[in-house]
Amino acid sequence: MPGERELIDEQIAYYRRRAAEYDATTTPPGDPFAAESEQIEAALEAFRPLGKVLELACGTGSWTRRLVLHASEITALDSSPEMIDLNRLKVNDPRVRYVVADVFSWSPDSAYDVVMFANWLSHVPPDRFDDFWALVERCLPPGGRVFFVDEAKDAWRNEERLSEEFLGPSGAHLVRRRLRDGSAHRVIKVFWDPAELQARLRGMGWQVAVAGTGSFYWGEGTPPNRPRRGAPESPEGGT
Repeated sequence: MPGERELIDEQIAYYRRRAAEYDATTTPPGDPFAAESEQIEAALEAFRPLGKVLELACGTGSWTRRLVLHASEITALDSSPEMIDLNRLKVNDPRVRYVVADVFSWSPDSAYDVVMFANWLSHVPPDRFDDFWALVERCLPPGGRVFFVDEAKDAWRNEERLSEEFLGPSGAHLVRRRLRDGSAHRVIKVFWDPAELQARLRGMGWQVAVAGTGSFYWGEGTPPNRPRRGAPESPEGGT
């Protein structure tokens, strides 16, 4: 089994190479998930991501362009400069600050009213789950909020368009994907059951609700109510 850091680096390299074809492969003609996407978009609209927003793994901007409908400013972070270049072209809004960084080694330079990430939690290795949520907590002041979206536990049945092959035994959380040029890349993929994810986060002190909608889930909530050390200063104004 390859080392975790090796897999993270390979995952980053994969998304850099996939950037040019990302939108075509995630939203193909006749998108079978259009109705489910509309439900999640409606949930984000009801959530209203106001104030200063941090988007982790912002990708090509499919969600960034929805965040700018509400946010006063956005920090959009991704490990792929190629993804960020496409995001900038798609969104074209001066309120968005772009940061190229690996989320696993990045530290927040500010506090945010909202942290949002889509189709990212499934790429967080199980051993880094707690550390990742500790990072999200450090980004949020008391009263801050989080919104997240990802594929549900059985979503692998719908991955044919990504040419996805599961590697190792059940629970190995590793897949091999092929790009249009035929190259093969290993990617971390952890599918969560919405109820199990909600229970896990609540056990960590998060006040969250996670809802399933077909092949996807979305969740929203607030960080644990406990003294925090080393957190950035709260944003001015807020929500």
